[in-house]
Amino acid sequence: MHTHDVTVMGDVVRKRYVSWDDREPEREWAGLVHLSRESPGLAPTPVAREVEDGRPVVVMSLVPGEPLTSALSAAQSKAFAEVLRRLFAVPVPEDLAERANGPQVMRDHVREWLSEDYDLTQCQDQALVRTAKDRAVAWLAVVQLPDLVDRVVAQGDGNLDNVLWDGEVCRLIDWEEYGASDLTYEIADVVEHASSRLTRSLDVDALLADLDLDPTQRERLAVHRLLLACFWLMMLLPGNGGFKRNPAGSTEDQARHVLALLDQS
Repeated sequence: MHTHDVTVMGDVVRKRYVSWDDREPEREWAGLVHLSRESPGLAPTPVAREVEDGRPVVVMSLVPGEPLTSALSAAQSKAFAEVLRRLFAVPVPEDLAERANGPQVMRDHVREWLSEDYDLTQCQDQALVRTAKDRAVAWLAVVQLPDLVDRVVAQGDGNLDNVLWDGEVCRLIDWEEYGASDLTYEIADVVEHASSRLTRSLDVDALLADLDLDPTQRERLAVHRLLLACFWLMMLLPGNGGFKRNPAGSTEDQARHVLALLDQS
């Protein structure tokens, strides 16, 4: 969903929201303020909050670098892991609310959405997609989601377009889903995001090795990965936004991925 317009003016960025039903401007501003205090340089520096034509605006510093939009090099992967470690080391305010679209909300919504009827005749392999859809719904109905164990500050968006690389370090932008989360849910949000998974632009094994998760964290990660893989299967079904935005065959790719994760669960 398109939630904002961005204008670059010299060394600042003006982010004007066109929708803010989930308190996106408040989340982003709070995130930028907290990060500027606790981990300067990880994210844009907050400059001002304004209102323009009745729409909220967050003004922030311009962050150097280019998005990680293609296959990551070894150096980029290392730098990405490092910025995630920096983020997860940021102190979490005791009163910080859950990020937008946290695990329980995600499970309930995806189960509801995947249970709907879809016209699968546009798919290349209807049987494959239907099988993945049905098995995903069955899993979502019974899965016990892990408790929140490793509470971290969350960016709340695993799209690598929001990771800027300047040739040496990575920085994170787009904090409109900012809140508290579990470390493994946030890692799952990154490795399962369709923008990188469908293109295989992220070496998941290398990233996870650099993040050095313990066995218990890897168990929780597996559940969260499957949950978010089901979300992306839903997004890639005919009639949903991901189906039109991605190349033909992407739905089948995601269906095979979901089935593989289900077989491992």
